[in-house]
Amino acid sequence: MDSRGLSTVVEKLLSLSIVVLYITLLTTVLYGGSVPTYQGAVGAELGERTLAEATAEVERTVPPRGRDVAATRRVDLPATIDGTGYRIRANGTHLLLDHPHDEVGGAARPALPGRVSSVTGAWESGADTVVTVTGSRGNLTVRLGERR
Repeated sequence: MDSRGLSTVVEKLLSLSIVVLYITLLTTVLYGGSVPTYQGAVGAELGERTLAEATAEVERTVPPRGRDVAATRRVDLPATIDGTGYRIRANGTHLLLDHPHDEVGGAARPALPGRVSSVTGAWESGADTVVTVTGSRGNLTVRLGERR
């Protein structure tokens, strides 16, 4: 009996199964460990940048000394961070980034003049966001909100 033709088929099937096993193993390792870790790091970095940009926009909106003040500035924020919506809120002195993922978040304190009494309000991701400064010469209020 001649079985030489069968050995070629078996060799090709073994080679193909080794390649499929290698690709499966590589995919499992990447998507099980490396890729999610990288995505989390990128999300945390984007969160820090978003908070820093929001803080800078609040600082830019406060005008130099003057009499009565009414200034509004549009603020562009990413629609999502790490594929999820988020919120930036003010607690009187700081801006806080609230996100469902624990590694994304933080707090920043805008460098504002002493005539700013408080920073209030909140921004939801995906909304048309603005920062508004109102008040008189020595008592300004900064408010985070949505454009109406």
